[in-house]
Order: sequence, then C-alpha cells, then structure tokens
Amino acid sequence: MTDRLPPDLAQRVRLVVLDVDGVLTDNGIYVGRSESGPLELKRFHVQDGLGIKMMVWAGIEVVLVSGRESHATMLRAAELGIEAHQDGGARKIPLLESIMARLGADWHEVVMVADDLADLPVLRRVGLPVAVANAVPEVRAQACWCTRRPGGAGAVREFAETLLKARGVWSDLVDAYCRSREHGEITEHFADIRARRQGVARGS
Repeated sequence: MTDRLPPDLAQRVRLVVLDVDGVLTDNGIYVGRSESGPLELKRFHVQDGLGIKMMVWAGIEVVLVSGRESHATMLRAAELGIEAHQDGGARKIPLLESIMARLGADWHEVVMVADDLADLPVLRRVGLPVAVANAVPEVRAQACWCTRRPGGAGAVREFAETLLKARGVWSDLVDAYCRSREHGEITEHFADIRARRQGVARGS
C-alpha cells in the first residue's frame, strides 16, 4: 500500500462517503442531560472540515452516513453544507444506492472512509475503500488505502489532501482558498477549477 493514490483511480471519484463515529470522531460519545432532555456531544476535528469543503469545492459530492442517530452529526453536516444520513438499523447500502441513483453514479466512482465492521458491506462494493489508522483489522484488510492518522485526528483531511493531489488540483485549491480569505468570496475562485475538472472528465 503506497502513500499516493493512482491518478486514474482518483480522477473517477464522484462521491465520497464518510462514516462518522471513529472516522470524523475519535469514537468518543459524551452523554448527559440538559434542561430539555438527553444530550449527546461529539468532538470533531477542524482540519477535517476544511478538507471536506475542499473536496466539495473541487466538485466532489461528500455525504456523512452513520448508523447512529445524533443531533451533533446533523449540526456538523449543516456547518459544512453537506448531507448527513442516519439509519439506526445501519442499512447503508440501500441508502447509498438512492444517493448514487440521484447523482447518476456507479459503485466504482464511490469512496468509503470507514473504521468498523458495520461498513464492510459497503467497502466490498465501492471502487475505493479507505480505512483510517484506527480501523479494525477486517476493515484495513479490505481497504485499498489507509490513512496514517486515526479518526477524529485529521484522518479525513489527510485523505482529502491525498485525493486532491492525485487529481492534480490541490495547489490550485489552496491558492483559491487563500484568495477567498483575502477577498471574502469563495464561489468564483473555485468555478474555474471545477470547469477544468469537468473538461478532463469529458476528455478521458
């Protein structure tokens, strides 16, 4: 297993699916009670958030999929401007098939970043199965690529950077992000990058 992703594999990615507990978090769940009722808190890594946004800016669909229903997950997804889907029965394949149908995507165009056994059925179908460093042995064995960082400690940012470098757009995205921080407008700086990426896809 190498540190880099093959460019041809990276270029075909249209949908990135992220598990939540153990991938975007360290698997810790803080449970308590407020005046309004039970309260669940999770700790998310800020650098993961920017990595997710950069994938979106590059024209890649990113969704959170969790088998645990949590208001904290929905809040984090809303902050990032992406979809979050939660199913207490952990029936992720039918859920992903509906998302793929809407996007017109096939399994070979999908990435799943995971850590535990519940994600094995999905990992066995996607074109690019990814495991975080703290994943269980069965998930690591199924993965084509593993992060060096554990979940909740920048693993998703590491994957996002690796994917976008393999697609040849990381440096452009960093430059565009810096310009957006100076001028306060993001959308226009990433339109050209997405247009170039679509041109590559049509020509491939």
